[in-house]
Amino acid sequence: MTILSELPRRCVSAPLLTGHLKVEPEDFVVEEIPAYELSGEGEHLFLWIEKRDVPAEQLARHVARMLDMPARDVGVAGLKDRRAVTRQWLSVPAKLAERVPLIDTDRIRVLRTTRHNNKLRTGHLRGNRFDILLRDVRDPAGSPLDPATVALVVEAVAARGFPNYFGDQRFGHAGETLQLGLDLLARRKSKRDIPYSRRRFLFRLALSAVQSDLFNQTLAARVRDGLIDKVLNGDVMEVVATGGKFTVEDAAVEQPRFDAYETVTTGPLFGPKMRQTTGEPALRETAILTDAGLTAESFVGFGDELSGTRRPYLIRPQALAATVTGETLRLQFILPAGVYATTLLEAWGQFAPTALPIVERTDETEPEADETVG
Repeated sequence: MTILSELPRRCVSAPLLTGHLKVEPEDFVVEEIPAYELSGEGEHLFLWIEKRDVPAEQLARHVARMLDMPARDVGVAGLKDRRAVTRQWLSVPAKLAERVPLIDTDRIRVLRTTRHNNKLRTGHLRGNRFDILLRDVRDPAGSPLDPATVALVVEAVAARGFPNYFGDQRFGHAGETLQLGLDLLARRKSKRDIPYSRRRFLFRLALSAVQSDLFNQTLAARVRDGLIDKVLNGDVMEVVATGGKFTVEDAAVEQPRFDAYETVTTGPLFGPKMRQTTGEPALRETAILTDAGLTAESFVGFGDELSGTRRPYLIRPQALAATVTGETLRLQFILPAGVYATTLLEAWGQFAPTALPIVERTDETEPEADETVG
C-alpha cells in the first residue's frame, strides 16, 4: 500500500500549504445528500442522525442495541468519519418508532424522522457536503496564508479536478484491513477467521480495500505516465451527468468531451461484473493485477461482496469555496458519493513541486471510517 501523500500529483505553480486537520471534531463537518426524496410513508423509518466523534460501525451497533434489533437490519447509505461531526440517514423498521428516543446520547442525536417504502442501502447516496476548517495554515516559508494563493488553488482544482484516490483510512491501521482482504483473495483466510461480532462488516471492507488499493495503483501509474488528462482508445468512459459508461473507439473524438468534463476516464474496481477496457488501458490494468500476484479469477466466488465496477479517475468538486481568516482556512465543497475529502485536501499540495501533506493533529486512527463510501 502507498500512502496518499506519496501518490503522484498533477502540478501547477502554487506553493503547498501546511496545517492541521481535525483538531476538533467540529473542524470536519459532513452532511449526506440523499439519492432520492423520501415518500413520508411506508414500513421503513428513516432517521436523520448527527454524530460527533463516533466511529461509523459503532453508530449502527448503538442504534441496533437501543432498538433491540439485529445490526444487519440497520440501513446505511455510506460510512462517515469518526473524528468529525456528521449527519446522515439510517433506516430501521417503522414498528420500532416508539424506541427511537432511546438512541440519543451526548454524541448521537436523532434530528428528525420520516418514513419511506424501502430500506436504505449502501449506495443510496448522491454525495456529501463538506465544511472543513484547517488550522495553523502556513506556506512553505512558514509565512501566514496568502488569500491570493488560496484563490489560485481553488481555481485550479475547480477547473482541472483532482485524482480520485481512495484515502488511507480505507486500508485500516497500518494496512491491516487491506492485508486481510489480500489473504481472503488468496484463500489464506476465510470469512470464519474474522471475529463473529465484526465478520459481516470487516469481510466486505477488507475485500473492498483490495479493490481500492489496486485502483490507486492504476490511477497513480496513469498520473506518472502523463496520461491522467488523456483519453486512450479502449478506455471505459463515464458520462458525468448520468453515470452511463461506454468504451472509446476513437480517442480523438472523445478527448474534447473529456476536456469539457462531459465524460471522465474510469479505473478498475476489479470483479467479475466489471466492464473491461481494451487495448492499452487493458494491458495497464492487467499489469497492476500481475504485480499484486492476482488474476481476474482471484475475484470470483465472493458474490455481491466483490462484483466489480468502475470508478472515475478525476473529480471536479462542486460549489468549492475557501475563506481565509488569519491562520485558518475554511473549505466548503460537495463531492459525489465515494469520493474522499482528504484526497481533495491533498490537492492543495498536488500543485506544488513537492508534496507535503496537510497533517492531522491527533493520534487517533479509525480504520473502518470512510468519509464518503457510498
